[in-house]
Amino acid sequence: MDEIKAIAVFSGSAFGNDDLYREAAAKLGREIAERSITLVYGGGYCGLMGTVAETVYERGGKVIGVLPETMNTESVTKKRVESELMIVPDMHERKRTMYSLSDAFIALPGGIGTMEELMEIYTWRQLGIHECNIGLLNVKGYWNPLLDMLDKAVSEGFLSKEVKDILIVESEAGKLVEMLGRKAGKLPAKLG
Repeated sequence: MDEIKAIAVFSGSAFGNDDLYREAAAKLGREIAERSITLVYGGGYCGLMGTVAETVYERGGKVIGVLPETMNTESVTKKRVESELMIVPDMHERKRTMYSLSDAFIALPGGIGTMEELMEIYTWRQLGIHECNIGLLNVKGYWNPLLDMLDKAVSEGFLSKEVKDILIVESEAGKLVEMLGRKAGKLPAKLG
């Protein structure tokens, strides 16, 4: 396994309607901490993002939160679950900072912010801006509709199968982290 020093996790600030989501976030946090990988995340303590961060932090792992100035409020930061909190000017800088600190990326279930972060890093991978692995923790088949849409994009000629297959999809946190440690291959030049 190639060494991953830091993983950015994109996830919701809500817990979802099933305890399985929270349990999966905690399992992911344990995997990250046990492997001595730094967690890079959005800087809040609520929802699944807070669960992952708190789990890593409580197990003695390093947690770096990246928070835009507009979200640097007591309601967001009143509970510290990170070793280091970086305050940045805006959401664009938040994503750029998270990306620059990370060797791999995982998306947990979440809303439009999670999906937007995932799609941007996925696009950057397609364009060759980075060669890091990207994983989906597919709890309860949460990401299946997205995967179906990507299959449709392939069948309709809008996406190559090679780019679709960039995403590493797994329902178990430990397996996903292990798979992310395998070196990402270069895409053919015509795709980047």
